Amino acid sequence: MKNLSTLFENVQCRLEKLKLNFISITKEYCTALASAFNSNPSNLNELDLSGNQLGDSGVMEISTLLGNSQCTLQILRLSDCSISEEGYKALASALRSNPSHLIELDLTGNDPGPSGVKQLNDLLLDPNCKVKLRFLSPAADEACQYVNRVVGENPLLVRELNLSERELGDKNVKKLAVLLQDKHCKLNTLILCGCSITEKQCLILTSALKSNPSHLRELDLSVNQIKNTGVNHLCDVLKDPHFKLERLRLRCCEMTDEGCSAVTSALKSNPSHLKELDLSENKLGDSGVKNLSDLLMNPQCKLEKLEISGCEMTDEGCSAVTSALKSNPSHLRELDLSVNQIKNTGVNHLCDVLKDPHFKLERLRLRCCEMTDEGCSAVTSALKSNPSHLKELNLSGNELGQLGVTNLRDLLMNRQCKLEILNLCGCSITEKQCLILTSALKSNPSHLRELDLSVNQIKNTGVNHLCDVLKDPHCKLERLSLNECGITDVTSLVQSLAGTKALQFLTELDLSKNNLGDSKEQLRKVLQGTNCKLSLEKEHWYSYITGFFTRQSKSQKSAKSGRLDQSTSGGAVAGEESGQRTDESNWQESGSSV
Repeated sequence: MKNLSTLFENVQCRLEKLKLNFISITKEYCTALASAFNSNPSNLNELDLSGNQLGDSGVMEISTLLGNSQCTLQILRLSDCSISEEGYKALASALRSNPSHLIELDLTGNDPGPSGVKQLNDLLLDPNCKVKLRFLSPAADEACQYVNRVVGENPLLVRELNLSERELGDKNVKKLAVLLQDKHCKLNTLILCGCSITEKQCLILTSALKSNPSHLRELDLSVNQIKNTGVNHLCDVLKDPHFKLERLRLRCCEMTDEGCSAVTSALKSNPSHLKELDLSENKLGDSGVKNLSDLLMNPQCKLEKLEISGCEMTDEGCSAVTSALKSNPSHLRELDLSVNQIKNTGVNHLCDVLKDPHFKLERLRLRCCEMTDEGCSAVTSALKSNPSHLKELNLSGNELGQLGVTNLRDLLMNRQCKLEILNLCGCSITEKQCLILTSALKSNPSHLRELDLSVNQIKNTGVNHLCDVLKDPHCKLERLSLNECGITDVTSLVQSLAGTKALQFLTELDLSKNNLGDSKEQLRKVLQGTNCKLSLEKEHWYSYITGFFTRQSKSQKSAKSGRLDQSTSGGAVAGEESGQRTDESNWQESGSSV
């Protein structure tokens, strides 16, 4: 090696191309080589040192050559040279000082660390820099180009990749897997929701993640038919101590209690990083939920968000979950048990945890849990004893009843209550009960940001009561949903919005499926020029018939109003196509997601 270096130093040496692959070159030889070419740099056009363990120190020596103003090197290949972030930085610094000569730099098979790719890629902003950077193998590069075409971003420069709602197929899943295996891919978040991923394709993806597990923090495979088999493949990665996943979403993956058992077993062996778990809309049943409870009891488990809505759980499963939470209550901040038949009995078990001062839950969703006024009353009563942390409460689709409303009023009036989102869609709330709730909100109005009273027959009287809240200068409500509430006149609402500061904060107002008559035009006018989006679905057919017989003289105006229902007049108005919700989606979209 010393003889070669001596040869290269000789000014008579006109060497243009040097290839020294896989010959165990050391840092010392890199020093000698760089020194030789620095004293005679003008002829060498191509240097290939691939397959040698140069490391960062060796690359730093080579970088001194690149920074030499007399260096005319055009091609530099350093693939599989054990280079990390510091080496990439050294190369970028050298090329920044002398950018014009190099046209190709190959760094495939190295690990750039968090910023290595960006350091070099930023060089391309310099019009004098003509270098073509090669970080990936041909297969991975093809995958990179595919992703770039689809999302319009270079996946090597982003930390989140969202390919949701795209049917990838075998070909593109294999491409994606090759990309995920490469050390230059540093994705923290991978979202593949609704991509028609199969059990077999799940195996391909998880195999890729196993080979490069350390960066990913969030994985969403929701709405894919990966079933228990695909989940079992995923579990091989979840067990890896190098896999530090924080958020895992497997909503609606056709998993049963068997798959849930596999997931929880895998997570029990590596529980300390996971903060969010969504297994909603899978047939877990009570047996699957009981397995999940074993994870929750683990003192190393630091889960902050748990979503198991629509999992065919009964009061028995709810009892297991709450028992586990009682033994390890301090971390959980968000719990969604919606669309499960937990009924009053299950809710009573939950209340034991809600009362615990160590339980600092911020978001609780119990939508459509077949509760009656007894269960709703128990929940609100429990929350009254520990109210200061709760920010969101969803009791939609349950019979709140007089007792439930009364206890909820007491909770809302509590000065320690800082509730921001309250969803009571479809709770059979009457006009009289609406008065009870609004009286409570008037006494403590400053925190609430979203209120959903849709599908309750509060009628015009209920709206009048709500207006008293909107008039309060401390009210900062941002979203108000009164979909299908039997409202026929919003004159009082118009007056409240026009004469107060409410419109400084209100950004969404949903009055769909109400027959508002002429008062809706007044509402449009008061919202004109504001940031408030108004959802006004077309009136029902019978309101038009009534209008035909009672207001024939205004037929032209009515026709114009019908057209306006589909356009934007005043604030942003969502008509049938942009703003309406079907009866089914109303249950899903009012308030929090399932």
